[in-house]
Amino acid sequence: MAIVAYILFFVPLLTEAKNDPFVKYHVKQGLSLFICGVAVSFLSGILSWFFRWISSLLSFGVFILFIIGVINASKGEEKPLPLIGKFAEKLKI
Repeated sequence: MAIVAYILFFVPLLTEAKNDPFVKYHVKQGLSLFICGVAVSFLSGILSWFFRWISSLLSFGVFILFIIGVINASKGEEKPLPLIGKFAEKLKI
C-alpha cells in the first residue's frame, strides 16, 4: 500500500492500511508529490512557449521524485523525498 500511495495517495486511506505508520508516512510523501505536480502543471500552463522547456524539466523532476518514492517504499525505508519531503512530514493526516 505504501507504493500505491505514490500513484493515488488517497487509496491507502480507504483501507485498513491507514493505521500503519509506514503507510501513513508514504501517503504524506505521495500527497506532497501530488501537490508539487499540480503546481508544476499550473506553472506550465501560464508560462509562454519560450519557457516550456523549464516546465518540461520541472515535470521530469516530479517524475524522478515519484521513482525515488516508489523505490524507498519498496525497500521499506522512510526516507523523505528530496526538496519536498520535509514539507510532507508536517502534514496532518
